[in-house]
This record gives sequence, structure tokens and C-alpha cells, in this order.
Amino acid sequence: MKNLTLVNNPLVLRDVTILRDSKTEPHEFRAALNRVSYALAIEIGKGIDLVEFNVQTPIEITKGYRLKKQIVLVPVLRAGLSMVSSFLDMIPDAKVGHIGLQRDEKTLEPIDYYYKTPKNLDESLTILLDPMLATGGSAVASFKYLKERGARNCVLACLIAAPEGVVKMYEEHPEVPIYTAALDRQLNERGFIMPGLGDAGDRTFGTF
Repeated sequence: MKNLTLVNNPLVLRDVTILRDSKTEPHEFRAALNRVSYALAIEIGKGIDLVEFNVQTPIEITKGYRLKKQIVLVPVLRAGLSMVSSFLDMIPDAKVGHIGLQRDEKTLEPIDYYYKTPKNLDESLTILLDPMLATGGSAVASFKYLKERGARNCVLACLIAAPEGVVKMYEEHPEVPIYTAALDRQLNERGFIMPGLGDAGDRTFGTF
């Protein structure tokens, strides 16, 4: 799939297995999720533009680098919050916005209830954080909101994805690259990813 980058080195595969395991406790789930998020942040970082400048080491002057653009992290509430700390560890000067969406269990369509992001999205790299790319409805709606507010350079980071969601993203936002740790088989009749890992928000926060 043209818009998809699969981040699945051996350490990530191990942690995805921990995330899938129904016996994994919330604190173990959070730890594995954080490690996978680090891996996603590092992979996304390969495409971030830099500015070169001179830096004084204790020995001599050498070339150094800083990020060319402001980075804006936008977690989709609530589950996306679980990925923020790992991305901030890797990009400590990033700004953080929030999008609140909930899925209508009958129509499977997203319903928005909250939106707040930093200014100047048009000059930033905007990274949407959402652990599950299932039907693609939430991601598609989120990028629609972000683009309406000026976002031009966008990326999606998720833990696992379903083919249906990847296709929908490509149809609606073909220029947005998707980074994920696993591409699963399909969705079930309720719109859940199979084999999946259950509800990432509930398993992160212990509300299942």
C-alpha cells in the first residue's frame, strides 16, 4: 500500500505480541505501547527536515542540526493520549493539540466533541496519534479538521491498522503517510480490527 510504512523490527514484533495478549495487565500494556511509540517516532523522524548550523564542542566547532519545522502532536482522545509521552521524549519541543472523537456504535461514523490545536499549523509538521486505524473514519475526520485549520504537512502514527482503514485514508487523504507497527487481517462486523488487541483506550487506562 503506497501510503503505508510498516515498522516491525524484532523488538516491535515482541511488543505488539504483548499488546495483543489478553492476559497483559494495564501497566505492562502501557509499557509495551510506549516502546512501540518510540519506534514509530524514530521511524517518522527519518523524514523530518533539518537545518544545519555550527556548534561548539569542548574540543572544536563542528556541524550541528536542529529541526526545520515546528512539530505538532495531535492525539485523538482518549486512546491517543497514551502515545504522547513517548513522542514528547523524542521531540521535547513539540507542541500538543487534541481532537475528541467518539464512534457511533450503530453507524461506526465518528462524532466530534472537542478540538484544540496550536496556531500556525500551515508551517508545522502535524503528527496525528491514534493507536487503532480501524474503519479509518476517525483518522479521515481528524485530518479534515486539521486541514480546515491550515495543516498541510501531516503524518498518521498508529499501533495497528486494518486494510480497510488504510484504503479509506488513501482515498480521502492520499498524501498523508501512515506509520504502523502491524497491518492486521480485516475488520469484524462491529468494526473492530482482527486479530487486533481489543480497545486500546480501555486496556491502557484499565477501564474494560
